[in-house]
Amino acid sequence: MNSLSPLRPALLWHFFRQICAIPHPSKHETALRDWISSWAETEGLALQQDRIGNLVIRKPATAGREACRGIILQAHLDMVPQKNADTEHDFLTDPIEAYVDGDWVTARGTTLGADNGIGMAACLAVLASDDLEHGPLEVLLTTDEEAGMTGAFGLEPGLLQGDMLLNTDSEQEGEVYMGCAGGVDANIRLAFSTDPVPDNYQAFRLELTGLRGGHSGCDIHRGRGNANKLLCRLLLAIGKSCALRLVSIEGGSLRNAIPREAAVVLMVAADETDNLRTAVQASGALFSEELAAVEPALNLVLTPVAQPATVMDSDAQRRLIRALTACPDGVIRMSDSVAGVVETSINLGVISTTDSAVIVQCLIRSLRDSGREQVEQMIAALFGLAGAEVSFDGAYPGWQPDNDSVALTLVQETYQELFATRPEVMVIHAGLECGLFKNAYPHWDMVSFGPTIRFPHSPDEQVHIASVNRFWQLLVAVLGRMTR
Repeated sequence: MNSLSPLRPALLWHFFRQICAIPHPSKHETALRDWISSWAETEGLALQQDRIGNLVIRKPATAGREACRGIILQAHLDMVPQKNADTEHDFLTDPIEAYVDGDWVTARGTTLGADNGIGMAACLAVLASDDLEHGPLEVLLTTDEEAGMTGAFGLEPGLLQGDMLLNTDSEQEGEVYMGCAGGVDANIRLAFSTDPVPDNYQAFRLELTGLRGGHSGCDIHRGRGNANKLLCRLLLAIGKSCALRLVSIEGGSLRNAIPREAAVVLMVAADETDNLRTAVQASGALFSEELAAVEPALNLVLTPVAQPATVMDSDAQRRLIRALTACPDGVIRMSDSVAGVVETSINLGVISTTDSAVIVQCLIRSLRDSGREQVEQMIAALFGLAGAEVSFDGAYPGWQPDNDSVALTLVQETYQELFATRPEVMVIHAGLECGLFKNAYPHWDMVSFGPTIRFPHSPDEQVHIASVNRFWQLLVAVLGRMTR
Protein backbone atom coordinates (compact mmCIF):
# COMPACT_ATOMS: atom_id res chain seq x y z
CA MET A 1 0.00 0.00 0.00
CA ASN A 2 3.00 2.32 -0.32
CA SER A 3 1.46 3.68 -3.52
CA LEU A 4 -1.21 5.34 -1.34
CA SER A 5 1.38 7.34 0.60
CA PRO A 6 1.50 10.40 -1.72
CA LEU A 7 -2.29 10.84 -1.71
CA ARG A 8 -3.93 13.87 -0.14
CA PRO A 9 -5.27 14.59 2.40
CA ALA A 10 -2.32 12.74 3.89
CA LEU A 11 -3.81 12.17 7.36
CA LEU A 12 -7.01 10.64 6.00
CA TRP A 13 -5.11 8.26 3.69
CA HIS A 14 -2.75 7.38 6.56
CA PHE A 15 -5.69 6.13 8.59
CA PHE A 16 -7.20 4.34 5.61
CA ARG A 17 -3.96 2.41 5.07
CA GLN A 18 -4.06 1.37 8.71
CA ILE A 19 -7.71 0.30 8.42
CA CYS A 20 -6.85 -1.82 5.36
CA ALA A 21 -4.01 -3.47 7.29
CA ILE A 22 -6.32 -4.77 10.06
CA PRO A 23 -8.92 -7.39 9.05
CA HIS A 24 -12.43 -6.18 9.87
CA PRO A 25 -15.19 -8.06 8.03
CA SER A 26 -18.67 -7.90 9.54
CA LYS A 27 -18.87 -9.53 12.99
CA HIS A 28 -15.06 -9.57 13.22
CA GLU A 29 -14.26 -5.94 13.98
CA THR A 30 -12.61 -6.53 17.36
CA ALA A 31 -9.02 -6.10 16.20
CA LEU A 32 -9.77 -2.81 14.43
CA ARG A 33 -11.88 -1.53 17.32
CA ASP A 34 -9.07 -2.38 19.75
CA TRP A 35 -6.50 -0.57 17.60
CA ILE A 36 -8.68 2.55 17.39
CA SER A 37 -9.31 2.43 21.13
CA SER A 38 -5.60 2.17 21.87
CA TRP A 39 -4.83 5.03 19.50
CA ALA A 40 -7.54 7.25 21.03
CA GLU A 41 -6.24 6.61 24.54
CA THR A 42 -2.72 7.49 23.41
CA GLU A 43 -4.10 10.76 21.99
CA GLY A 44 -5.78 11.54 25.31
CA LEU A 45 -9.28 11.38 23.85
CA ALA A 46 -12.29 10.34 25.92
CA LEU A 47 -13.44 6.87 24.90
CA GLN A 48 -16.53 4.77 25.57
CA GLN A 49 -17.62 1.38 24.25
CA ASP A 50 -21.21 0.26 24.73
CA ARG A 51 -22.41 -3.27 25.41
CA ILE A 52 -23.04 -4.01 21.72
CA GLY A 53 -19.58 -2.97 20.52
CA ASN A 54 -20.17 0.58 19.30
CA LEU A 55 -17.34 2.99 19.95
CA VAL A 56 -17.73 6.65 20.95
CA ILE A 57 -14.71 8.97 20.95
CA ARG A 58 -15.03 12.54 22.22
CA LYS A 59 -12.88 15.55 21.39
CA PRO A 60 -13.31 18.87 23.22
CA ALA A 61 -14.32 21.94 21.28
CA THR A 62 -11.73 24.35 19.93
CA ALA A 63 -10.97 26.97 22.58
CA GLY A 64 -13.76 29.54 22.67
CA ARG A 65 -16.20 27.26 20.80
CA GLU A 66 -17.46 25.25 23.75
CA ALA A 67 -20.98 26.68 23.49
CA CYS A 68 -21.38 25.66 19.84
CA ARG A 69 -23.79 22.96 18.77
CA GLY A 70 -22.51 19.42 19.38
CA ILE A 71 -21.72 17.46 16.21
CA ILE A 72 -21.55 13.66 15.82
CA LEU A 73 -19.45 12.20 13.01
CA GLN A 74 -20.50 8.64 12.22
CA ALA A 75 -19.14 5.68 10.27
CA HIS A 76 -19.30 1.90 10.64
CA LEU A 77 -16.40 -0.36 11.59
CA ASP A 78 -17.03 -3.35 9.34
CA MET A 79 -16.57 -4.07 5.64
CA VAL A 80 -18.16 -6.50 3.19
CA PRO A 81 -15.85 -9.51 2.53
CA GLN A 82 -16.09 -10.44 -1.16
CA LYS A 83 -13.36 -11.88 -3.39
CA ASN A 84 -12.94 -13.35 -6.82
CA ALA A 85 -12.97 -17.15 -7.06
CA ASP A 86 -9.34 -17.23 -8.13
CA THR A 87 -8.14 -14.89 -5.36
CA GLU A 88 -6.48 -16.45 -2.33
CA HIS A 89 -7.45 -14.24 0.59
CA ASP A 90 -8.56 -14.87 4.18
CA PHE A 91 -10.58 -11.89 5.37
CA LEU A 92 -10.00 -12.90 9.00
CA THR A 93 -6.22 -12.76 8.78
CA ASP A 94 -5.04 -11.05 5.59
CA PRO A 95 -4.76 -7.29 5.01
CA ILE A 96 -6.53 -5.66 2.09
CA GLU A 97 -4.03 -5.01 -0.71
CA ALA A 98 -5.03 -1.51 -1.79
CA TYR A 99 -3.30 0.26 -4.66
CA VAL A 100 -3.66 3.25 -6.98
CA ASP A 101 -5.12 2.54 -10.42
CA GLY A 102 -5.18 5.81 -12.35
CA ASP A 103 -7.66 8.16 -10.67
CA TRP A 104 -8.94 5.45 -8.35
CA VAL A 105 -7.86 3.32 -5.40
CA THR A 106 -8.90 -0.33 -5.59
CA ALA A 107 -7.83 -3.71 -4.16
CA ARG A 108 -6.30 -6.90 -5.57
CA GLY A 109 -9.15 -9.35 -6.14
CA THR A 110 -11.18 -8.35 -3.08
CA THR A 111 -13.50 -5.68 -1.82
CA LEU A 112 -11.56 -2.55 -0.88
CA GLY A 113 -13.52 -1.55 2.20
CA ALA A 114 -13.75 2.09 1.13
CA ASP A 115 -17.35 1.46 2.21
CA ASN A 116 -17.12 2.71 4.97
CA GLY A 117 -13.35 2.77 5.58
CA ILE A 118 -12.86 6.17 3.92
CA GLY A 119 -15.56 7.70 6.10
CA MET A 120 -14.04 6.08 9.18
CA ALA A 121 -10.60 7.35 8.22
CA ALA A 122 -12.02 10.86 7.84
CA CYS A 123 -13.53 10.69 11.32
CA LEU A 124 -10.19 9.60 12.81
CA ALA A 125 -8.35 12.29 10.84
CA VAL A 126 -10.63 14.94 12.33
CA LEU A 127 -9.88 13.60 15.80
CA ALA A 128 -6.13 13.60 15.10
CA SER A 129 -5.99 17.08 13.56
CA ASP A 130 -4.85 19.97 15.73
CA ASP A 131 -5.59 22.75 13.23
CA LEU A 132 -9.35 22.33 12.67
CA GLU A 133 -12.00 24.56 14.21
CA HIS A 134 -15.04 22.80 15.64
CA GLY A 135 -17.47 22.69 18.51
CA PRO A 136 -17.95 19.77 20.91
CA LEU A 137 -17.27 16.69 18.80
CA GLU A 138 -18.21 13.03 19.10
CA VAL A 139 -17.29 10.22 16.71
CA LEU A 140 -19.64 7.23 16.64
CA LEU A 141 -18.25 4.06 15.06
CA THR A 142 -20.94 1.39 14.85
CA THR A 143 -20.46 -2.35 14.66
CA ASP A 144 -21.79 -4.91 12.16
CA GLU A 145 -23.58 -2.49 9.84
CA GLU A 146 -23.21 -4.59 6.71
CA ALA A 147 -24.50 -7.88 8.12
CA GLY A 148 -27.41 -6.75 10.26
CA MET A 149 -27.00 -3.19 11.53
CA THR A 150 -26.43 -4.66 14.98
CA GLY A 151 -24.72 -1.53 16.28
CA ALA A 152 -27.48 0.80 15.10
CA PHE A 153 -30.18 -1.50 16.50
CA GLY A 154 -28.42 -1.61 19.85
CA LEU A 155 -27.50 2.06 20.19
CA GLU A 156 -28.54 3.19 23.66
CA PRO A 157 -30.30 6.47 24.47
CA GLY A 158 -28.17 8.91 26.46
CA LEU A 159 -24.83 7.64 25.16
CA LEU A 160 -24.24 10.68 22.94
CA GLN A 161 -24.74 14.35 23.75
CA GLY A 162 -24.68 15.99 20.30
CA ASP A 163 -27.84 16.60 18.31
CA MET A 164 -26.60 16.89 14.70
CA LEU A 165 -25.21 13.78 12.99
CA LEU A 166 -23.06 13.72 9.86
CA ASN A 167 -23.13 10.20 8.40
CA THR A 168 -20.15 9.43 6.11
CA ASP A 169 -21.54 6.30 4.45
CA SER A 170 -22.77 7.72 1.13
CA GLU A 171 -21.06 6.79 -2.11
CA GLN A 172 -21.40 9.64 -4.61
CA GLU A 173 -19.54 12.91 -4.11
CA GLY A 174 -21.72 15.85 -5.06
CA GLU A 175 -24.81 14.24 -3.59
CA VAL A 176 -26.24 14.81 -0.13
CA TYR A 177 -28.60 12.24 1.29
CA MET A 178 -31.61 13.03 3.43
CA GLY A 179 -33.39 9.65 3.43
CA CYS A 180 -32.88 5.94 2.82
CA ALA A 181 -34.69 2.65 2.43
CA GLY A 182 -35.58 0.28 5.21
CA GLY A 183 -35.29 -3.47 4.87
CA VAL A 184 -35.88 -6.97 6.15
CA ASP A 185 -34.21 -10.37 5.69
CA ALA A 186 -36.25 -13.23 4.23
CA ASN A 187 -35.10 -16.68 5.36
CA ILE A 188 -36.38 -19.70 3.44
CA ARG A 189 -35.81 -23.38 4.15
CA LEU A 190 -37.01 -26.06 1.74
CA ALA A 191 -36.49 -29.53 3.16
CA PHE A 192 -35.80 -32.54 0.97
CA SER A 193 -35.22 -36.24 1.32
CA THR A 194 -32.65 -38.13 -0.70
CA ASP A 195 -32.82 -40.86 -3.31
CA PRO A 196 -30.13 -43.31 -4.36
CA VAL A 197 -28.11 -42.30 -7.38
CA PRO A 198 -29.88 -43.63 -10.49
CA ASP A 199 -28.09 -46.29 -12.51
CA ASN A 200 -25.95 -45.14 -15.43
CA TYR A 201 -25.99 -41.48 -14.40
CA GLN A 202 -22.97 -39.17 -14.58
CA ALA A 203 -22.25 -36.28 -12.18
CA PHE A 204 -21.19 -32.76 -13.18
CA ARG A 205 -20.45 -29.48 -11.50
CA LEU A 206 -21.88 -26.52 -13.38
CA GLU A 207 -20.45 -23.11 -12.40
CA LEU A 208 -21.57 -19.65 -13.44
CA THR A 209 -18.89 -17.02 -12.77
CA GLY A 210 -17.62 -13.65 -13.95
CA LEU A 211 -20.61 -11.46 -13.08
CA ARG A 212 -20.06 -7.97 -11.73
CA GLY A 213 -22.27 -8.27 -8.66
CA GLY A 214 -22.52 -5.13 -6.59
CA HIS A 215 -24.52 -3.50 -3.82
CA SER A 216 -28.02 -4.92 -3.56
CA GLY A 217 -29.41 -1.43 -2.93
CA CYS A 218 -27.30 1.07 -4.86
CA ASP A 219 -26.82 -1.21 -7.90
CA ILE A 220 -30.12 -3.09 -7.96
CA HIS A 221 -31.51 -0.95 -10.80
CA ARG A 222 -28.51 -1.36 -13.12
CA GLY A 223 -29.72 -4.56 -14.78
CA ARG A 224 -26.76 -6.71 -13.75
CA GLY A 225 -27.05 -10.48 -13.80
CA ASN A 226 -27.96 -12.32 -10.62
CA ALA A 227 -26.00 -15.61 -10.67
CA ASN A 228 -28.67 -17.40 -8.64
CA LYS A 229 -31.47 -16.41 -10.99
CA LEU A 230 -29.47 -17.23 -14.11
CA LEU A 231 -28.46 -20.63 -12.78
CA CYS A 232 -32.07 -21.56 -12.01
CA ARG A 233 -33.07 -20.45 -15.49
CA LEU A 234 -30.34 -22.69 -16.85
CA LEU A 235 -31.61 -25.64 -14.81
CA LEU A 236 -35.03 -25.23 -16.39
CA ALA A 237 -33.44 -25.29 -19.84
CA ILE A 238 -31.43 -28.41 -19.00
CA GLY A 239 -34.53 -30.12 -17.66
CA LYS A 240 -36.22 -29.81 -21.03
CA SER A 241 -33.57 -31.95 -22.74
CA CYS A 242 -32.27 -34.19 -19.94
CA ALA A 243 -33.62 -36.23 -17.04
CA LEU A 244 -31.93 -33.94 -14.55
CA ARG A 245 -31.25 -34.85 -10.90
CA LEU A 246 -29.93 -32.29 -8.42
CA VAL A 247 -27.34 -32.98 -5.76
CA SER A 248 -26.71 -29.48 -4.39
CA ILE A 249 -26.96 -25.80 -5.30
CA GLU A 250 -24.88 -22.91 -3.98
CA GLY A 251 -24.84 -19.26 -4.96
CA GLY A 252 -23.89 -15.87 -3.53
CA SER A 253 -22.33 -15.26 -0.15
CA LEU A 254 -24.09 -12.22 1.31
CA ARG A 255 -27.75 -11.30 1.22
CA ASN A 256 -26.85 -7.63 0.60
CA ALA A 257 -24.58 -8.30 -2.40
CA ILE A 258 -25.87 -9.15 -5.88
CA PRO A 259 -24.62 -12.75 -6.43
CA ARG A 260 -21.66 -12.91 -8.78
CA GLU A 261 -21.14 -16.69 -8.79
CA ALA A 262 -23.29 -19.80 -8.39
CA ALA A 263 -22.78 -23.53 -8.86
CA VAL A 264 -24.80 -26.71 -8.93
CA VAL A 265 -23.84 -30.37 -8.74
CA LEU A 266 -26.19 -32.36 -10.94
CA MET A 267 -26.55 -35.71 -12.63
CA VAL A 268 -27.86 -36.77 -16.03
CA ALA A 269 -28.10 -40.11 -17.75
CA ALA A 270 -24.83 -41.14 -19.39
CA ASP A 271 -26.47 -41.15 -22.82
CA GLU A 272 -27.72 -37.55 -22.30
CA THR A 273 -24.40 -35.85 -21.57
CA ASP A 274 -24.24 -34.40 -25.06
CA ASN A 275 -27.70 -32.90 -24.55
CA LEU A 276 -26.47 -31.40 -21.29
CA ARG A 277 -23.46 -29.77 -22.94
CA THR A 278 -25.61 -28.45 -25.76
CA ALA A 279 -28.10 -26.91 -23.31
CA VAL A 280 -25.32 -25.27 -21.29
CA GLN A 281 -23.65 -23.90 -24.39
CA ALA A 282 -26.92 -22.53 -25.78
CA SER A 283 -27.89 -20.89 -22.50
CA GLY A 284 -24.42 -19.42 -22.09
CA ALA A 285 -24.63 -17.84 -25.53
CA LEU A 286 -28.13 -16.53 -24.79
CA PHE A 287 -27.12 -15.02 -21.44
CA SER A 288 -24.04 -13.42 -22.98
CA GLU A 289 -26.14 -11.87 -25.72
CA GLU A 290 -28.81 -10.58 -23.34
CA LEU A 291 -26.33 -9.16 -20.83
CA ALA A 292 -23.54 -8.13 -23.21
CA ALA A 293 -23.59 -4.51 -22.08
CA VAL A 294 -23.40 -5.20 -18.34
CA GLU A 295 -21.84 -8.68 -17.97
CA PRO A 296 -19.06 -9.05 -20.59
CA ALA A 297 -17.15 -11.62 -18.47
CA LEU A 298 -20.05 -14.04 -17.86
CA ASN A 299 -18.76 -17.61 -17.98
CA LEU A 300 -20.23 -21.11 -17.67
CA VAL A 301 -18.04 -24.11 -16.89
CA LEU A 302 -19.24 -27.73 -16.89
CA THR A 303 -16.90 -30.23 -15.23
CA PRO A 304 -17.33 -33.98 -14.57
CA VAL A 305 -17.06 -34.81 -10.84
CA ALA A 306 -17.04 -37.92 -8.65
CA GLN A 307 -20.28 -39.77 -8.10
CA PRO A 308 -22.22 -38.47 -5.05
CA ALA A 309 -23.81 -40.82 -2.55
CA THR A 310 -27.36 -39.54 -3.10
CA VAL A 311 -29.47 -37.05 -5.06
CA MET A 312 -32.27 -34.73 -3.98
CA ASP A 313 -35.72 -36.31 -4.14
CA SER A 314 -37.43 -35.45 -7.41
CA ASP A 315 -40.50 -33.77 -5.86
CA ALA A 316 -38.43 -31.35 -3.76
CA GLN A 317 -36.20 -30.70 -6.78
CA ARG A 318 -39.20 -29.77 -8.90
CA ARG A 319 -40.65 -27.46 -6.23
CA LEU A 320 -37.28 -25.84 -5.57
CA ILE A 321 -36.43 -25.02 -9.18
CA ARG A 322 -39.90 -23.66 -9.88
CA ALA A 323 -39.97 -21.53 -6.72
CA LEU A 324 -36.50 -20.07 -7.30
CA THR A 325 -37.37 -19.36 -10.93
CA ALA A 326 -40.55 -17.57 -9.85
CA CYS A 327 -38.88 -15.71 -6.96
CA PRO A 328 -38.92 -11.96 -7.67
CA ASP A 329 -35.53 -10.29 -7.92
CA GLY A 330 -34.49 -6.72 -8.64
CA VAL A 331 -36.62 -3.59 -8.79
CA ILE A 332 -40.24 -4.08 -7.74
CA ARG A 333 -41.34 -0.43 -7.91
CA MET A 334 -39.81 2.97 -8.60
CA SER A 335 -40.66 5.90 -6.36
CA ASP A 336 -43.44 8.23 -7.47
CA SER A 337 -42.30 11.04 -5.17
CA VAL A 338 -38.52 10.96 -5.73
CA ALA A 339 -37.66 10.80 -9.43
CA GLY A 340 -35.17 8.11 -10.45
CA VAL A 341 -35.10 6.43 -7.03
CA VAL A 342 -36.04 2.79 -6.46
CA GLU A 343 -38.85 2.50 -3.96
CA THR A 344 -38.96 -1.28 -3.41
CA SER A 345 -36.60 -4.11 -4.40
CA ILE A 346 -35.51 -7.62 -3.51
CA ASN A 347 -32.19 -9.41 -3.88
CA LEU A 348 -32.12 -13.22 -4.15
CA GLY A 349 -28.78 -13.15 -2.38
CA VAL A 350 -27.71 -16.55 -1.05
CA ILE A 351 -28.55 -20.19 -1.78
CA SER A 352 -26.87 -23.02 0.12
CA THR A 353 -27.48 -26.74 0.56
CA THR A 354 -27.26 -28.86 3.70
CA ASP A 355 -27.76 -32.61 4.03
CA SER A 356 -31.51 -32.18 4.27
CA ALA A 357 -32.53 -28.71 3.06
CA VAL A 358 -31.83 -25.86 0.70
CA ILE A 359 -31.49 -22.51 2.48
CA VAL A 360 -32.32 -19.27 0.67
CA GLN A 361 -31.69 -15.73 1.91
CA CYS A 362 -33.19 -12.61 0.34
CA LEU A 363 -32.94 -8.95 1.32
CA ILE A 364 -36.05 -6.85 0.78
CA ARG A 365 -35.66 -3.05 0.73
CA SER A 366 -38.26 -0.29 0.52
CA LEU A 367 -38.66 3.40 1.23
CA ARG A 368 -42.12 2.48 2.52
CA ASP A 369 -42.93 -0.04 5.21
CA SER A 370 -46.00 -1.01 3.19
CA GLY A 371 -43.81 -1.78 0.15
CA ARG A 372 -41.57 -3.98 2.24
CA GLU A 373 -44.57 -5.77 3.71
CA GLN A 374 -46.02 -6.37 0.23
CA VAL A 375 -42.88 -8.19 -0.90
CA GLU A 376 -42.80 -10.14 2.36
CA GLN A 377 -46.29 -11.38 1.50
CA MET A 378 -45.19 -12.33 -2.02
CA ILE A 379 -42.24 -14.36 -0.71
CA ALA A 380 -44.29 -16.02 2.02
CA ALA A 381 -47.01 -16.98 -0.46
CA LEU A 382 -44.66 -18.22 -3.17
CA PHE A 383 -42.42 -20.37 -1.03
CA GLY A 384 -45.38 -21.46 1.10
CA LEU A 385 -46.89 -22.95 -2.06
CA ALA A 386 -43.58 -24.74 -2.60
CA GLY A 387 -43.77 -26.29 0.85
CA ALA A 388 -40.90 -24.25 2.33
CA GLU A 389 -40.58 -22.67 5.75
CA VAL A 390 -40.39 -18.87 5.57
CA SER A 391 -39.44 -16.37 8.27
CA PHE A 392 -38.48 -12.70 8.35
CA ASP A 393 -36.09 -10.97 10.72
CA GLY A 394 -33.87 -7.93 11.18
CA ALA A 395 -36.50 -5.47 9.94
CA TYR A 396 -35.33 -1.87 10.12
CA PRO A 397 -37.15 1.33 9.22
CA GLY A 398 -36.36 3.75 6.46
CA TRP A 399 -35.08 7.25 7.15
CA GLN A 400 -37.85 9.64 6.23
CA PRO A 401 -36.72 12.91 4.58
CA ASP A 402 -36.96 16.11 6.67
CA ASN A 403 -37.33 19.16 4.45
CA ASP A 404 -36.71 21.44 7.45
CA SER A 405 -33.32 19.89 8.25
CA VAL A 406 -30.73 22.45 9.40
CA ALA A 407 -27.99 19.89 8.72
CA LEU A 408 -29.09 19.51 5.11
CA THR A 409 -29.17 23.28 4.55
CA LEU A 410 -25.75 23.64 6.20
CA VAL A 411 -24.12 21.04 3.97
CA GLN A 412 -25.80 22.39 0.83
CA GLU A 413 -24.68 25.97 1.49
CA THR A 414 -21.16 24.91 2.45
CA TYR A 415 -20.81 22.84 -0.71
CA GLN A 416 -21.99 25.80 -2.78
CA GLU A 417 -19.38 28.06 -1.15
CA LEU A 418 -16.57 25.57 -1.74
CA PHE A 419 -17.30 24.32 -5.24
CA ALA A 420 -19.58 26.98 -6.78
CA THR A 421 -22.35 24.48 -7.48
CA ARG A 422 -25.25 23.03 -5.54
CA PRO A 423 -25.09 19.38 -4.55
CA GLU A 424 -27.89 17.05 -5.52
CA VAL A 425 -30.24 16.21 -2.66
CA MET A 426 -30.98 12.51 -2.76
CA VAL A 427 -32.78 9.62 -1.15
CA ILE A 428 -30.73 6.40 -1.35
CA HIS A 429 -32.07 2.90 -1.90
CA ALA A 430 -29.76 1.41 0.69
CA GLY A 431 -29.81 0.79 4.39
CA LEU A 432 -28.07 3.71 6.04
CA GLU A 433 -28.15 3.52 9.80
CA CYS A 434 -29.82 6.91 10.19
CA GLY A 435 -33.34 5.50 10.27
CA LEU A 436 -32.47 3.26 13.19
CA PHE A 437 -30.72 6.07 15.07
CA LYS A 438 -34.09 7.83 15.28
CA ASN A 439 -35.31 5.07 17.62
CA ALA A 440 -32.90 6.11 20.36
CA TYR A 441 -32.40 9.75 19.35
CA PRO A 442 -35.61 11.04 17.70
CA HIS A 443 -34.40 14.64 17.99
CA TRP A 444 -31.26 14.15 15.89
CA ASP A 445 -30.90 16.24 12.74
CA MET A 446 -29.05 14.04 10.24
CA VAL A 447 -27.48 14.20 6.80
CA SER A 448 -25.21 11.83 4.86
CA PHE A 449 -22.42 12.53 2.35
CA GLY A 450 -19.22 10.86 1.19
CA PRO A 451 -16.75 10.32 -1.65
CA THR A 452 -17.46 8.54 -4.92
CA ILE A 453 -17.25 4.76 -4.49
CA ARG A 454 -17.97 2.47 -7.42
CA PHE A 455 -19.05 -1.17 -7.21
CA PRO A 456 -19.25 -1.45 -3.40
CA HIS A 457 -19.79 -4.97 -2.04
CA SER A 458 -17.86 -6.46 -4.97
CA PRO A 459 -14.17 -7.13 -5.76
CA ASP A 460 -14.38 -4.32 -8.32
CA GLU A 461 -14.90 -1.76 -5.54
CA GLN A 462 -12.93 1.46 -6.07
CA VAL A 463 -12.88 4.95 -4.61
CA HIS A 464 -12.20 8.10 -6.63
CA ILE A 465 -9.13 9.87 -5.27
CA ALA A 466 -10.11 13.44 -6.14
CA SER A 467 -13.58 12.94 -4.64
CA VAL A 468 -12.00 11.92 -1.32
CA ASN A 469 -10.23 15.28 -1.19
CA ARG A 470 -13.46 17.17 -1.91
CA PHE A 471 -15.30 15.08 0.69
CA TRP A 472 -12.63 16.02 3.24
CA GLN A 473 -12.81 19.71 2.32
CA LEU A 474 -16.60 19.64 2.76
CA LEU A 475 -16.42 17.84 6.10
CA VAL A 476 -13.84 20.26 7.53
CA ALA A 477 -15.73 23.31 6.23
CA VAL A 478 -19.04 22.12 7.69
CA LEU A 479 -17.43 21.65 11.10
CA GLY A 480 -15.88 25.11 10.90
CA ARG A 481 -19.11 26.73 9.77
CA MET A 482 -20.88 25.37 12.83
CA THR A 483 -18.63 27.58 14.97
CA ARG A 484 -19.60 30.85 13.28
